[in-house]
This record gives sequence, structure tokens and C-alpha cells, in this order.
Amino acid sequence: MTTRTQDSSPGDVGHGALAPGRSSYRRPDERIARLVAEALGDARRVLNVGAGAGSYESAARTVTAVEPSEPMRARRPTRLAPAIDAMAEDLPFADGEFDAAMTLFSVHQWSDVRAGLGEMRRVTRGPVVILTCDPALVKDFWLYRYAPEVLDIEARRYPPVGELAAPLGGTWTVQTVPVPLDCTDGFNEAYYARPEMLLDPAARQACSAWSFADDHVRERFDRTLRHDLESGAWDAKFGHLRDRPVYEGSLVIVRATP
Repeated sequence: MTTRTQDSSPGDVGHGALAPGRSSYRRPDERIARLVAEALGDARRVLNVGAGAGSYESAARTVTAVEPSEPMRARRPTRLAPAIDAMAEDLPFADGEFDAAMTLFSVHQWSDVRAGLGEMRRVTRGPVVILTCDPALVKDFWLYRYAPEVLDIEARRYPPVGELAAPLGGTWTVQTVPVPLDCTDGFNEAYYARPEMLLDPAARQACSAWSFADDHVRERFDRTLRHDLESGAWDAKFGHLRDRPVYEGSLVIVRATP
């Protein structure tokens, strides 16, 4: 684990565009959840912005969730409190109302990232925690060899780390999140050692960037990866990843404190 200190647009896809079976492939990974919990510290009242179906809310004690998408609010399990229908850019809370705030795999969906983060800082006394991908590192993943268009889209959609930290002020750190070999949260890099999984169209569609890829990209990806797995070419170039217990790629936690 390492720590660093310092035109598809955000908000251009809705959760409804993702595969209906997304929850089967995008299950919170407890090891990632622990890192989120550590970043939140001992905060009691936590705001979760862009909460979706509530993934990783177990990392906090008492959560107030905000989610503007009605389909995603409907997917929240009954054990979680209902999410408030609101946008990151206009949070209906008083100044300093929360001990901490988090946004997880969400900031790249916002229409105005700077405004949303400014609102999070306004309503939060303590740390603001962002689980996201560093666009400068997205294309380093082996998938770029087979579907460069998909990772080009990812790199454009995720805001640069510096742009996330600036609106929050104070001091900030960027922590690389090690992705476990058997990661249960099926974003693209979760399959760093299990390329066969991405031959499943449902697994791909659980990652929102694939919703922008056309049929030609998907068909070429399936054909070329399948060929390289059968011929041994993938293992010749990337097989060392199969035994790597964790992968340190583009997944990061940005933590800012006043």
C-alpha cells in the first residue's frame, strides 16, 4: 500500500443504464470497506453523497444517504435507511451538520464536481473521503491492450486528483487502495488476475464505462482476449498477475481534513 500527497463528461450516464444484474457483480469488498472506515475515523454522523444502493455504508456508524436517482434509491436494501432525493451540488443540510462525509465510486457521475465537493465541505466538520480512480493511472491496466476505448472513457470521466482536493481545502492525502485477488466488487481492475471473468457480458456491463462502448468494441474485445487466453498469449505477458495477492492500480482514497 502506498500513500501519495498531492469528452464524456461526469454525470453522463445514469445508474439505470447499467446491467440489471449489477448487484451480483458489484458487491462491497470488506477489505476495501475497512480502508474507508479507517479514513472516516471515529466520526459518528456521516453523510454519504451519491449513495446509490448503499454499498460500503457499513464502513460508517450512522449514515445519512443522498441519492438523486430513483431507480438506485429503490434498490437500497430494507436494512438501510431510505436515501434523500438530492444532488451533491445542492445538499439540504446545515453548515457543519456532519462529522464526516464520503462519496464512493460516484464523483465522476456528478454534473459539477467542484460545486458538489464544496457543498460536502460546507456541511462537514471533519474529513471528506472520496473513493475514486486516479485517471492518470487508469490506462496502465492490461485491459488497455484489448479495449483501449473503454479505459480512454474512464480516464476522461474521472476528475484529476488535484481537482478533487482543491475545493475541499485544508490538508489532503491520496492513498492507493490495494485490490484483492478475490475482490467481490467487480469494477474492471477487480479482475486483474481473472481475465476470463470479463468475457461475461454481464460482468462488463456492471462497470459503467462499458455502457459507452459500441458493439464493435465489445466484439473485438471478446474475440482478441478469448484468442489470447486460448493461445497462452495473455499469460505470457500478464500471467504474473494471477498469483499476485493484491493489485495497486488506479483505485484511490482521497481524504481531506479542514
